[in-house]
Amino acid sequence: MTEEISDNAETFGNGCRDKGFCSESDTNVNCSSVSNDNAFRNILKSYTGVHISRIFDPAVFLVILFIIALGIWCLFYHREKRAKEEREAFFMSMDGDKFNIKLPAEVDEYYEIKLKCEESGWIPGKPSCNTQKASKGPTKILAQALMKRAIADIPYVTHIQKESAGMNKLYSQSMCSVKQWKTYQAAETLISNEVEEVRSEADEIEPGWSELVWRQAMQYHNMLKNKHEMERKQRLALAEKAKAEEEARKKPRMTPEELRRKKEIEAEKAAEELLKMEEREKESKKAFANSGIKKGFLEKKVRK
Repeated sequence: MTEEISDNAETFGNGCRDKGFCSESDTNVNCSSVSNDNAFRNILKSYTGVHISRIFDPAVFLVILFIIALGIWCLFYHREKRAKEEREAFFMSMDGDKFNIKLPAEVDEYYEIKLKCEESGWIPGKPSCNTQKASKGPTKILAQALMKRAIADIPYVTHIQKESAGMNKLYSQSMCSVKQWKTYQAAETLISNEVEEVRSEADEIEPGWSELVWRQAMQYHNMLKNKHEMERKQRLALAEKAKAEEEARKKPRMTPEELRRKKEIEAEKAAEELLKMEEREKESKKAFANSGIKKGFLEKKVRK
């Protein structure tokens, strides 16, 4: 057994020397005492480490790198997904109901009036030959109802026109949810159909009126808006005036003695201010006289 160990150790030492892993002195170790020789253990450790590093497969490194890269990608993917969900939730909560549009009640009122006019003999698209009768008949009533309907539609039309550019930009940049975009598209379609329907009804009442009906509706809408704004301001002014009068009535009235005393105090304050002004003028004149400026320095020179 000892001879086998000696032969193996000698073979091992020669191999280490031939491969350059140890010096000549390292191979002269007494192989009979291998178990107790520290130099042989160091040589064995050195040889074993080089051997393992050489037989280690590089594919393992590639697998480890792939797993690390996959983990980093998953981390960034889930983080981006969570940020996108939070962004969509934010835009859904912001003005989420501003596109839930319903047409005004004037639309249904118009069709009710139209039905009554048709029952009374009015024919769509056929103007009356009698001008005086048309000014008081179904045509006039129906035209007024249609204009009232168009005026009520103006705020919805302007709202969609105002939001159109912003919503298209948000959708192109993926900054609004699909649900909100579909809600906006439904509202835009509803208002567009209403605009065309009003034009069609205008031509039935009076041929060619479709070119002017929305312009006239906008003018009447602005007139009514200005009128309501003026009335609101008048109401506020009257309310403030009434409040001021009420506060004035609540204040205790001054007695004649108090009024006389108040006037005396005001007169004394005015006299004190007058005296102060006179003193300041005297001081300024005195300072100017002692300043050493030649007489006539500030006066305009007269050419000879």
